[in-house]
Amino acid sequence: MAQKKVLYYNIDDTLDYEHNLLREWGIEDLELIEIKDYDSVQSFAHYAKEVDGVVVEYQQITREIMEQLPNLKIIALQAIGVDNVDVEAATDFGVCVTNCPGFCSEEVALHTVGLMIDLTRKITLLDRLVRQGKWDPLYGYKTHRLTGKTVGLYFFGSIPKAMIPMLHALKVKILAYAPTKTGAFLREYGVYKAETFEELLTQSDILSLHCPLLESTTHLISERELKLMKKDAFLVNTARGKVVDEAALAKALKAGEIKAAAVDVIEDEARENSPLFALENTIITPHSAFVSEDSFYDARKTTLEQLVQRLSKNEKPANLVNRDVMLG
Repeated sequence: MAQKKVLYYNIDDTLDYEHNLLREWGIEDLELIEIKDYDSVQSFAHYAKEVDGVVVEYQQITREIMEQLPNLKIIALQAIGVDNVDVEAATDFGVCVTNCPGFCSEEVALHTVGLMIDLTRKITLLDRLVRQGKWDPLYGYKTHRLTGKTVGLYFFGSIPKAMIPMLHALKVKILAYAPTKTGAFLREYGVYKAETFEELLTQSDILSLHCPLLESTTHLISERELKLMKKDAFLVNTARGKVVDEAALAKALKAGEIKAAAVDVIEDEARENSPLFALENTIITPHSAFVSEDSFYDARKTTLEQLVQRLSKNEKPANLVNRDVMLG
């Protein structure tokens, strides 16, 4: 049986779990190769030049890299977002791109609602204050009850859906801008439909972003949008860093155009740098909303299933992103 080689590149943990699954499934034609080179001693293309498939999380895979990988048949992202892969180039080369939609919906939903509560109650802000030796329960911006406030959701995928029971428990009104969803569909979740993005911006007490990073969503929130928001509104971003123009957000926070912000993602995660770091009225977590042992194993299993479907069974994977790709 001809072996197909799969490179797991800079993926945490060993591959014991994957090997156990392959034995359980009776799959014998996949050779899993583990490379951890966080310092980039060699290029990614060097390690991947002879493999049939690659598994990555954040590694950038461009058209130029794919040109160097003649055997490549599948790029399996152990993540939801695919903005680090040139999907159009992959389609041109006959390479399947897959991801793991929904693997961490519960985790991100809980993290997002947690950030909303944190902003509302100033938990992180006051914790910092106490650790500086100051005991002042009235420090910072004025607080209000969440009851009756409007939480605005930009898009309505698996993560916002998972948030709904939590938000209903907080007795808030939920407004969503989701152009592909009907009002009747949203009402089934107890959600009101915003007919325009501007309506969402002007009506939300807490605006939460849940869109992929596309050309159309890059700097979705910038100076104009921030000026449309309420002056006592909160912004929460657990989507992608570049969805928000951080320079504009920092300016708005300093000027009091909105009250505070909480983000799990920043524009420059490669250099771990953001103008938001210097601001007191921000909460920043290190792209950790998706993290749990349960979500990790769900993503790993889903990723391996995509590899088996493409390489062992020569089928189009269930989570195929570029559905127009032609299998070789």
